[in-house]
Amino acid sequence: MTVGKSGIEIGIDIGGTFTDIVCRRSGEPDTIFKLPTTRSDPGLAVLQAIKKLAPDHPPHTINRFVHGTTVATNAVLERKGSKTGLLTTNGFKDVLEIGRQIRTTLYDVILEPETPVFLAPGVCRIGIDGRIDASGEILVPLDEKAVVAAAKFLVAEGVEAIAICFLFSFLNPAHERRARDLILEHYPNIAISLSSDVDPAFREYERTVVTAFDAYIKPIVDGYLDRLEGNLRKAGVPAPLQVMQSRGGAAGAPVVRRRPVRMFLSGPAAGVIGGQSTGTSVGDANLITIDIGGTTSDIALIQDGKPILRAEGIIDGYPIRVPMVDVNPIGAGGGSIAWIDEVGGLRVGPRSAGSDPGPACYDAGGTEATVTDASVVLGYIDPQNFAGGTVPLDPLAARQAIELRVAKPLGLTLEEAALGIHRVVNAQMAEGIRLVSIQKGFDPRDFTLVGLGGAGPLHVIALAEELGVIRILVPRYPGVLSATGLLAAPVEHEMSASYARPLDGLDVADVRLALDTLDSRARELMREDGVALSTITTHHSADLCFIGQSYHLEVPINLNADAPLEALRQDFHALHDRIYGYSAGAPARIVNLRSVLRAGGDSEPIFAPRTGTNTGIKTSRNVLFSDIPIKSDIYTRESLPAEARIVGPAIIEQADTTTLIPSGWLAENGNSDTLILTPCPAEHA
Repeated sequence: MTVGKSGIEIGIDIGGTFTDIVCRRSGEPDTIFKLPTTRSDPGLAVLQAIKKLAPDHPPHTINRFVHGTTVATNAVLERKGSKTGLLTTNGFKDVLEIGRQIRTTLYDVILEPETPVFLAPGVCRIGIDGRIDASGEILVPLDEKAVVAAAKFLVAEGVEAIAICFLFSFLNPAHERRARDLILEHYPNIAISLSSDVDPAFREYERTVVTAFDAYIKPIVDGYLDRLEGNLRKAGVPAPLQVMQSRGGAAGAPVVRRRPVRMFLSGPAAGVIGGQSTGTSVGDANLITIDIGGTTSDIALIQDGKPILRAEGIIDGYPIRVPMVDVNPIGAGGGSIAWIDEVGGLRVGPRSAGSDPGPACYDAGGTEATVTDASVVLGYIDPQNFAGGTVPLDPLAARQAIELRVAKPLGLTLEEAALGIHRVVNAQMAEGIRLVSIQKGFDPRDFTLVGLGGAGPLHVIALAEELGVIRILVPRYPGVLSATGLLAAPVEHEMSASYARPLDGLDVADVRLALDTLDSRARELMREDGVALSTITTHHSADLCFIGQSYHLEVPINLNADAPLEALRQDFHALHDRIYGYSAGAPARIVNLRSVLRAGGDSEPIFAPRTGTNTGIKTSRNVLFSDIPIKSDIYTRESLPAEARIVGPAIIEQADTTTLIPSGWLAENGNSDTLILTPCPAEHA
């Protein structure tokens, strides 16, 4: 698998509405465009993109092809996964339904299940005799006849996938592996997921859930990627298919198909990697990315050039214990609807007009007032130049919607209502940023904001002013940064294992031996992906907690340090103090060990510089930054020279976004055409 930048590289990210395509070759301008997502088979849009690129970028010259997709997530959200069976240790088949007995809705008259019972209904959950104890020793042999009988019953019930989750299999996977082999002897075409492969860690409910999710989506993902690989070969693309994973690294499609549950956050993770690469190109390592789309804003934090990760995510309200980039979505975007609550307060979102019918200004049947309508009324968006002029907007419809839905009910002028909508949605986004920074012990003022998505650059300065941030980056193409992030992502494989040991008295040689085993397994996946082992970097970490604590923190391990376990202890205490505000004197213990191998990943600008030769000024118009309209210069991004310095008030327009620059702010064209926004120096104030 090629990781370098020679030849043509293509990143394709499939979203719910659009498929974003980025094509680049060293020394040439980048090619970007969007196509409507083909919902019946998302892979068809990929083939359309290859065909559109073919005249200038023949398929046989493509040497890297990286893909981000929502196929796994959509299978869950739309309940279109495969019918799944679940085999557990006898007496534990209802763990999936019992859960943690935590309810988020205590006062509903009719209570609905809050555990993912749909993954494997009761009739498809079967307990099997056989027992491994808490030390990994076999107490009761596996009942092999019961395994075969259970498989026969499940297949007769129409099951296409089977999840196997036996007690303490994370310490000794022998029973799970034997059960898998027995089933495949009789039913070789059925998909099987083992908890010892998917999530080899303690906590029975969480391990059962993630294994069942893996089985539920496995036939869907396997079929999708198999068809896509075949179609790419038919189209003449020699590059192997790489797929983005939730941790922010890519892997070969054959490897991803074995643990598809790691694809859930494929697209948003790519956007964060694109933001990270943007920061690297101008020397910024501490970033907060905010990707503002039509319905949501996805917020993530990057520290010291590395995205913050979390050990567990939430998909459709259910816990998925899969390591993923810590992306926090909030229900605020360009299509968020403004409404008046029961006590007469102005609210924005989480309901969205979506793309159909969309904001009122789309003139497609929408009548609700949205954030985009407010942007049109305030002069931020040119109705004739929205999306590069491909989507003309109706400013009269925007005015009427805000007048009827917000201004009159609140006794405000049209302009006051539009400003109010922006102030409310900006306050919500700023609160979302505080949640990913201050709540985790970080001061947002120590970070650079990165505005992503179609609406990110429109709101990002207002957010910076709210938070006290004094540096902002706007990438060259914010609207397709998820697709570009695919090309900036490394090939990555992660392996973890349970390692329950007190830190006191632990022999570093034992830790080194356990990590060597994980390294070896991850290297095997790298070989399978065709990665040269000489290009690999290895990263180790441990999950630690105080003895008696229920939840743990991930802490890096440096085995080359003078006293690696003492350094691990100190780092754990410091991290615990930063996040929770205290660090107990109690002894700590290791819960899990983790090895992550990476190869490639860009440290170079993700876009080739493309700068104009004139001032870039197109026209001017009145813009409402506050209560008084201000005449502002309007620039085109493509025409800006490399040395451009733009003092607000101004607006910079491009096909995929609009950047708003109020008075007191300065925009400069940085490396790789990245806009750097800062408060004006005194001479420009």
